[in-house]
Amino acid sequence: MYTGAYTERMSKSIRVTADTHAALAALKKEDETFDELLSRLLEERRKSVRDGAGLWDGTDAAEKAREKRNEMKHGVGSR
Repeated sequence: MYTGAYTERMSKSIRVTADTHAALAALKKEDETFDELLSRLLEERRKSVRDGAGLWDGTDAAEKAREKRNEMKHGVGSR
């Protein structure tokens, strides 16, 4: 019985505009595939989110942000 992790690698196609393709190509390292590029960009994004987690601990910034958000929500359509 196989008990190890199994990851199925299926190929998928995604459509992007020529401008998006050019922007991605400019970010791609010479020896990197587009799949590797996208994986790298996603991991960098995840890391930046993790690094920012908890920055508001010990401050009232989260509560102030909630208040502003509620003000903005209530202000929509009240004109």
